[in-house]
Amino acid sequence: MTETPDQPARPDAAALNAAIRALWVGGLLPVESRGEYDRLVVAWAEAMRAEQELAA
Repeated sequence: MTETPDQPARPDAAALNAAIRALWVGGLLPVESRGEYDRLVVAWAEAMRAEQELAA
C-alpha cells in the first residue's frame, strides 16, 4: 500500500488485482459483484499508472 502523511493509504496494483481475481467464482463473475468489479478495475488502472510514473 502507498501512504504519505497527507494522503490515506491506497492498495497497490497487486492487491487490487488479487481482489479482482477473488470476485470470480469458478471462472464466472456473479452479477451481484459487477459493480465492485468495475470499481476495482478502475482503481487498479490508476494504481498501475501511478506505479509506472514512479518507475520512470
